[in-house]
Amino acid sequence: MSCNGLLIDYEYCTGCHSCEVACKNEHNIPRGKWGIKLTEVGPWKLTGDKWEWNYVPVPTSLCDLCEDRVAKGEKPTCVHHCLGKAMEYGPVEELAKKMAAKGKKMVMFVP
Repeated sequence: MSCNGLLIDYEYCTGCHSCEVACKNEHNIPRGKWGIKLTEVGPWKLTGDKWEWNYVPVPTSLCDLCEDRVAKGEKPTCVHHCLGKAMEYGPVEELAKKMAAKGKKMVMFVP
């Protein structure tokens, strides 16, 4: 049996918070709590005119990967509403291959 997970390519995350808002609306999560929380790393200067500044969506313990939506054949709401198309949902084995091929700026969440 295959296990599914969430792959986040934070190189393409724009920091728009759409994943947070979609999750809160889907699950009626109260103010001050999140199913997925956008974290900001940076900015800091690398060299010359280059800077590092990343946004990383992090699923919390309230995340169930939208099991009700997935049971109906839909994507988790954070994936569906991600404006930067930085999130993917699917079998962990496939996501791990994509993560290995990319090499950096990716995180995987498996409940």
